[in-house]
Amino acid sequence: MAAPRRGRAKDPRPVNNISFLLPFIVLIGAMFLMTRSAKKKQAQAAQMRDQMTTGTGVRTIGGMYATVKEIGEDTVTLEVAPGVHAVYAKNAIGAVLEDAEYNRIVHGFSEAPEGDAPVVPDDASSLTEGDAPKLDLGKKDEPKGDDQPKDGKTDGEPGAK
Repeated sequence: MAAPRRGRAKDPRPVNNISFLLPFIVLIGAMFLMTRSAKKKQAQAAQMRDQMTTGTGVRTIGGMYATVKEIGEDTVTLEVAPGVHAVYAKNAIGAVLEDAEYNRIVHGFSEAPEGDAPVVPDDASSLTEGDAPKLDLGKKDEPKGDDQPKDGKTDGEPGAK
C-alpha cells in the first residue's frame, strides 16, 4: 500500500494579485494628496510675496515685523526700526500684512476715529468724586513724649542702651 503523500495541499482559492498591490496603491495615493496640498501652499506663498510693495508691513518667518523698503529679484530690504535696514530672502517673509493690522501690532493703535473710542481715566480718583468721605489709612501719629530715651542718652552716645 502506498503511503499517503504529505506536503502542501493546493488551496482551492486562487491567489488574488490585487490584494498584494492594494497597500502600494493606497500609499501612492496618500503621497499624491500630500504633495498636491504642499504645492498649493507654495503657490499661495508665492502669490502673497508678489503682493509686496514698498511701504507694506510684513512679518518674517522668525516673527519680526518690519516695513518693506526695496524689493529685489530674490531679496527684500526691510526697515526693522527707523533708519535700520536689513536684507532678507523673499522666502523669509511669512506674511504680508494690511496697514490696519500692521499699525495695530507694531504701533499699538487702530485707525478707529477718536470720537467713538471710550474715555478711560488715568487714575481712579475721577471715578469716586463726591462719593464717601476719604478714609485715612495711614499710620497714626504717636505722642511726642516717646521720642526721648528714658535715661536721657541717645544712640550715638557712650553708655546708651
